[in-house]
Amino acid sequence: MNALTVDVEDYFQVSAFANHIAPDDWPRMPCRVERNVDLILGLLAAHRTHATFFTLGWIAERYPALVRRIVSEGHELASHGYAHQRASQQTADAFLHDITISKQLLEQLSGQPVLGYRAPSFSIGQANLWALDSLQQAGYHYSSSIYPIHHDHYGMPAAPRFAWRPRGARGLLELPVSTVRLLGRNLPAGGGGYFRLLPYAASRWALRRINSHDGQAGIFYFHPWELDPGQPVLPGIGLKTRMRHYLNLHRMEARINRLLGDFRWGRIDHIFLGHA
Repeated sequence: MNALTVDVEDYFQVSAFANHIAPDDWPRMPCRVERNVDLILGLLAAHRTHATFFTLGWIAERYPALVRRIVSEGHELASHGYAHQRASQQTADAFLHDITISKQLLEQLSGQPVLGYRAPSFSIGQANLWALDSLQQAGYHYSSSIYPIHHDHYGMPAAPRFAWRPRGARGLLELPVSTVRLLGRNLPAGGGGYFRLLPYAASRWALRRINSHDGQAGIFYFHPWELDPGQPVLPGIGLKTRMRHYLNLHRMEARINRLLGDFRWGRIDHIFLGHA
């Protein structure tokens, strides 16, 4: 069984748009996250599948009914931080504050313990492993924040591909998004933009290889805005960013539906922590 995860944020909160939309402008943007999460919950229900939802505190604060619905339908609620700030761009004190208020808010709204955290843009790496100590201090049980690939904005390619404890045996459990090992390199196999940009068969082959060749559970992720071809197109966005964000949005719903049928899926806490 593989772990299906959703990073719950709206289209205007992605890190690639940070230089175009300031957080102070977020309340004035037309939000579409409710519509998109409703669509995802419907797909999961149709396949009798549960997932882990890494949810922004900013979203949860404004849409508490959405948080409660995620939990009531049997999914794991986890934290994506409060304000979608990269861990690598925060001081230790600011980071601890962000992850603490997010955890407290999600737990108050859901009535459930929040065990997991995923850093925006996978922004924990070799230079800021101290962030894992902060997560443990704040009461988290695991992180899914270190992506063992080469990328122009993030990545720790020398990191292990599967579950490990970067800070030693007593440290926090890290659960990396899936990669496949080919020709001496780790290649992304766990969703995100790669799932939209590459043919579906590439992701299916990679996940099957992880399950059979590596004998491991995969960890896959996507965002609600990736199933929303009707979202506003922001002006002034560079070609590279525009391609990464908008390409194949119209194909995503069908691909997720196919993915749900081709593999067995579950929550991170059930698969890796034994909290069934």
